Order: sequence, then structure tokens, then C-alpha cells
Amino acid sequence: MLDLGIVILNWNTCDLLRTCLQTVLASRGDFTFRVIVVDNASTDGSAERVEAEFAAHDPRVRLIRSPHNGGYSYGNNLGLRALGFDNQANARRGADTPRYALLLNPDTEVPPDALINMIRFMDAHPDVGAAGPKLVLPNGDLDKACRRSFPTPLVSFYHFIGLGKLFPNSPRFARYNMTYISPNVEIDVDSVVGAFMQVRREALMAVGLLDEQFFMYGEDIDWAHRIKSAGWRIVYHPQVVVKHVKRAASRQSRRAQFEFWRAMLIFYRKHYRAQTPFWLHSLVMAALLVKGGRGIWGEMRRKAVTRL
Repeated sequence: MLDLGIVILNWNTCDLLRTCLQTVLASRGDFTFRVIVVDNASTDGSAERVEAEFAAHDPRVRLIRSPHNGGYSYGNNLGLRALGFDNQANARRGADTPRYALLLNPDTEVPPDALINMIRFMDAHPDVGAAGPKLVLPNGDLDKACRRSFPTPLVSFYHFIGLGKLFPNSPRFARYNMTYISPNVEIDVDSVVGAFMQVRREALMAVGLLDEQFFMYGEDIDWAHRIKSAGWRIVYHPQVVVKHVKRAASRQSRRAQFEFWRAMLIFYRKHYRAQTPFWLHSLVMAALLVKGGRGIWGEMRRKAVTRL
């Protein structure tokens, strides 16, 4: 049985992807793993380099070429299905499906002992459905997204009007990025980030794959919400530290800003709209319009028409 199935979704990050793969393949420890690189129709030669330098020589690496860029959830789901993680494949929970799935961004670099230490941590805590390490940016700062609370209407309101930044040590106002807790403290969280998100096989099989409504952003939080709702813990484990360049692919995309606010809209509608009073719902919609602009207005109208 494989211990770890790693999915690396790439879009035009050729050099960073190469470095990421080199660090993964240099991992130490007594565990088995397989890497699925899904290329989301890159135009920078990424797929060709992976094939020539890695997949052609190392049986642990497999390349999947997507014919189009279907987004983050779509691409990662291609890799998860290739590893045997599929709702219709419950019978494959045995020897041919890894004990853990890892979503790993191509702009990360993992230390030699990072993967084995994350496996050991989750092995020692069988009630943990998903976990993530401490992610640090190239300048050494914490990637604040690596430990998060769910963006409830109130948590999001405090964050986007700036109260979280004004009162970073407040458990009430700074819940969005949890800045009131030391980044070196292990803690249960609502979500870790998809740049390095390790998920237990049983939790994944229970909740299913990523929701492909999300093109980019929000899909990892949605996955975490479903995992927690199924009764699993999600833990931030800072004893493992991983470098993250961050937004290496999304900064190339004109869609990125719109998709962030679209993801917020989808997440809100999916998990909070039903229990949100009208006055607060109106404020949420107004805030999304201010932040997301004309594109979000079109998305709101399109969804409203679809429901009629």
C-alpha cells in the first residue's frame, strides 16, 4: 500500500515546478509515495520538461496533460482520480489507494524530512482528517493562509474592513488569519491551505473530491468545511516548515482577482446563506459588489436567473 499520493497541479510555472519535484524526490524516510503532475494546458514547456526530466526516468512520477485549463479543482481532481480517490471507487480503499493524499503547489519546496514527518504526525492522530505545515514566504514571513478560520459573514466583515489588521491580537477581530496565535503553536483550525494540504484517505472518501464550481480560490476551504462537518479534525502542524513562493501561477492570470470574489460568493451561498438573516445577507451582497465589481454583479444575476 502506498503511504502518500501527491498531486501537483501546474500552470506555467516551469522552473518552480522543476525545483519542487527535485525536493519531493529527494525526500528521506521510510515511506512510499507517487507523484501525479497535472499540467493545466501550460504554454511554457512545463509538461515537456516533466516528461523528459522526471516521468521518463522515475516510475514514481506520472504526468497528466489536461487539454484545457479547467481550474484548480478540476486539475487536482484529475490527479486524485488517477490515484484512486473517487466516490465511485470505494472498493479501491485497499492496497492500490494511498493512505494519504497531498495537494502540493508547484511553487513550494519541501525539506527532506517534511513528508515523512507529516505522515508520522497524522499516523499518531487518527482523528485528524487533514493537516498542513507552517508555510513561509521567500523572505521568511509566515504565509498567513496556512492556518485559517472559515470566512463566515462576521469573520469576513472584520477582516475586509481592516479590524483584523488593526487588532491582530484580538481573537474576535483577527480570526480570519488567526494572527492572535503564535505561528509556532500547533492548533486545531478550520482550514489549512491547498498549497500543502494532506488529507486522510478515509476522510476524502467520506466527503468526495474538490468542488469544481470553484475555478481557483476557496476550494480548499470548502473541502475543509466538508471534512470538519463529517467529524474530522483539521490541524496546523508548524513543526514542519515548507517554503512557498505564493501566487506564482495566479499572478499571471487576469481572472485571479475576479475568481477570488466569485469563490467567496460561492462559499457563502453554499454554507451560510440559508441561516443568514436578510439584513446581514444584504450587507454581504453589497460588500461583494463593492469588492468584486461588475463581474460579481453578473455572477449574482446569472445565479439568480438559474434558480428561477
